Amino acid sequence: MRLLFVCTGNICRSPMAERLAAAWARQSLEGSPEMNGLEVVSAGTSARHGQAMDAASARALHRVGGDPAGFTSQQLTSGLAADADLVLTMTREHRRAVLRTTPRGLRRTFTLPEAAALLGRVDQRDLVTMPLAARTRELAARLDAARAYRAGSATDDVPDPIGRRAAVHDQVARTIATALRPLADVLFASVRTHPVVHIPA
Repeated sequence: MRLLFVCTGNICRSPMAERLAAAWARQSLEGSPEMNGLEVVSAGTSARHGQAMDAASARALHRVGGDPAGFTSQQLTSGLAADADLVLTMTREHRRAVLRTTPRGLRRTFTLPEAAALLGRVDQRDLVTMPLAARTRELAARLDAARAYRAGSATDDVPDPIGRRAAVHDQVARTIATALRPLADVLFASVRTHPVVHIPA
């Protein structure tokens, strides 16, 4: 199963989401064979290949429980998007960019805040009984069905912190963590109880 996060430069927002999702997946699925089939990646619509995370974003990520070590940026490609079971972008413009490369991906492409808002509108009860890949595809289908009953807005976007003060990076990290946590709880559910992850206020 491939989970893809998308932003602009792939050095702030989408790597925050990628590294948090990967950490939570390991916590929930450690020892499960499904970890072997899980790929959590990120890319940018205007990325320079091979860059490390922005330093302020890396520090903010660390403060919410993610590890920026070893990250390198990559450009979004049609192959990355086409092979993803779920695509979560940081803004509506990024969502449009994904769909320009992969028009058939509409039903599995959402902004991260949009997907988090839609999650409360879908029946989740049987999702955790499905294998990981099937669960991800079914969740995407249910989120897409719920989208018809919710108007999009500027709240569906995560602002870009690049070049701004550290407090802005911290706020963006908390925004991403808060939106991503309930989605991760569904995607990476296991028979064990999730560890409590503290998201600083």
